[in-house]
Amino acid sequence: MSGMSERRENLSYETFGVAVRELAQMIADDGYEPDLVLSIARGGVFVAGGLAYALDCKNIHLVNVAFYTGVGTTLAMPAMLAPVPDVVDFSHKKVLIADDVADTGRTLKLVRDFCADHVAEVRSAVVYEKSQSLVKCEYVWRRTDDWINFPWSVQPPVVRRGPG
Repeated sequence: MSGMSERRENLSYETFGVAVRELAQMIADDGYEPDLVLSIARGGVFVAGGLAYALDCKNIHLVNVAFYTGVGTTLAMPAMLAPVPDVVDFSHKKVLIADDVADTGRTLKLVRDFCADHVAEVRSAVVYEKSQSLVKCEYVWRRTDDWINFPWSVQPPVVRRGPG
């Protein structure tokens, strides 16, 4: 495993709540007042919601990104899934991209590059950033190379229970 730790970082919902408030405080202290928060689904949805409330930003957008493997290549490339946000909505706005983790950083880079030419300014906020991330985020709660267990993804999806 290249640079990856066998250690586990277990994030509880309670600690996540603290993390989002501290991340929001960093952003506020820095004087950055985003016009909109752009959430990278799915993990970034939780972060974006918390940040949008903490920063009193009522404009929130969502983007879905999937990794596709090209034929004959081993490199998985991220691509935005429909509906791709309309960049017109973002023009001349200060955008804050929110995600749970910058791991390879490829997803963040795709979304940042998508925004870059159209917005007044774009910055990124994540709960965790790994050392190998292509994107160095402006706002990071913790830097780690441990495997992160997020509270929303540690348990399997629920299954329908039978009647009574």
